[in-house]
Parts: sequence; structure tokens; C-alpha cells
Amino acid sequence: MRFGFWASTKNDWEHILAVSRAAEASGWDGLWLPDHFMPPEAGYGDEPPGIPPELLPNHECWTLMAALAMAVPRVRIGAMVTGNTYRHPAVLAKQAASLDHVSGGRLVLGLGAGWQENEHRRYGIEFGTVRDRADMLDEACAVISGLFANERTDFDGVHYRLQGAPLVPKPLQDPLPIMIGGRGERRTVPTMVRWGHEWNGWCTPRDMGHYNALIDRLCEAAGRDPRTIARSAATLLFLCESEAEVARVRAEPTGYPRLIGTPDQLVERVARYAAAGTDELIIPDFNLAPEQTAEIVERFMTEVVAAL
Repeated sequence: MRFGFWASTKNDWEHILAVSRAAEASGWDGLWLPDHFMPPEAGYGDEPPGIPPELLPNHECWTLMAALAMAVPRVRIGAMVTGNTYRHPAVLAKQAASLDHVSGGRLVLGLGAGWQENEHRRYGIEFGTVRDRADMLDEACAVISGLFANERTDFDGVHYRLQGAPLVPKPLQDPLPIMIGGRGERRTVPTMVRWGHEWNGWCTPRDMGHYNALIDRLCEAAGRDPRTIARSAATLLFLCESEAEVARVRAEPTGYPRLIGTPDQLVERVARYAAAGTDELIIPDFNLAPEQTAEIVERFMTEVVAAL
């Protein structure tokens, strides 16, 4: 199982670079960044008082990925995940191909339908309905896959149209992996089975069992080998020092899956993800104090992953 570190873009560049280098040096396999231009209108719940969340710092994802590709030379790099509505898929394919060259063939093209309404409203980007965004994601995957594979691509969709479009140079990787993020069982996961190479969702081990079975069934119906799709889970990490701290963290409400425990306990809990068919466990730093993040990413690898 691989382990990916998901750095928040709300921190300053010096911090993002430092913790990314710490993750690479301690043995993590991937670096991931969220693709957002601002926090949600209601914030994430940890904002300082008196400042509207939208006015807090937030760096642009693809610019940071290009910088990390040069500064952190070993690990995979990807967006978790690119909002499809923010960039025309032909432009995104061009960005991805160039960044694959810059990184030496380490890019994963993370892609999702987009969900954060305030970014669309503030910047005048069409938001549409859930169905609109699902349709756009499916068409975007077709456009990007065609551009990566063909000398020229024609596409006549509802949302996107291409006429003899070239993409030169092609990505170094063939294929450049497309990761589709999202737990939507009616549209997102079927789109991933049609076009993707990897899937990601916020998941507990039980959730992973459910989605792995769904992906396998959809692959069987489509005549696709399910082994050609890697599956990853995102979860918050709480590395605790005592049983009392474990109990306190468990009592706090949250809307996200969480890995909570002392190092010894986390070994067993990470093993549950592996047993559920998780190919990569992706852990964000959103809940971690910036001054502790580098230490925690190192301890997770040396005290938890090493024991596995």
C-alpha cells in the first residue's frame, strides 16, 4: 500500500515546501494538493475570528504542483482533485502533459466534477446543476483521453467541442494516470470506470469494501479488468500519545473519516485499510497544527508504517 501526504494550500509556500520535503524524506509515496481558489463561504471551522473565510490565504494548486515537481524529486504529485469546471479540459490536458515532463513522469491527473459554489459565483464560473457537472466531467475525460492518445482529436459534445485538436508533446507516461475523486455511485464512479485509472474517496475501511465491490461490479459489466483501477482512501490522522487523548478526540464531532490512536493502535487500523483493498492511503494535514506537521508525517512513517 502506498501513502500520500495531502498538504493544505492555505499555508504559506515555505511551509508547504518544508512539509512536502519532510514527507518525501521520511518515505511517503505521493504529494497531493487541493484545487481551490478560496475557502468555502462558511469556512472550515478553524478560522480566526473577525475575518471572512473567503479573505484568508489560499494558493493556486497547479502552480504549486509545478514548483513541487522541481523541488521534491521522487514522489508522485497530483491534485486532490482538480475541479473540472475551472479549466477547459483541453487546456487542462496541455497543463498536465507539460507538468508530466517537468516532473519526469510523476504526475497523476486528479479530476472531479467540482462542488464549491462560492468559487464559481465569485469568479463568474458557470456552476450548473449536479447533473450538468456530472455530464461535463464525463465529456472532459473523453476530451483529455483523446488528446493524450491521438495525433488530432475531434469532439462534438454538449459542453465541449474540438476540431482537429493536437496535443504535442504528449505526456511522458503512457497512459498518464487519471484519478477520479468522488463517491457518487450513479455518475462519478461509473465515469471513473469508463475513463479513469485510479479512484479516490473519503472512506473508512468499511466504505472501501463497499466501493471496491461496486467498482468490481461496474468493471465486470463494462468488460474491464478491475485490477487496472487503483483505489485510494482519504482520512484524517490523529496520532495520539495516550488513551485519554484517544478518547477525547473520538468524542469530538467531525464529518470526515478519521484514523485515531496511539502509534501501536494505528498499526492495526491502517492494516484494516490494506485488508479492505486500499492501494493508497492519503492523509491531509488540514487538522494538524503547522508547527507539528513535519514531525507527525515523519513519526507516522517510522512508528506506524514501518511496523506494518
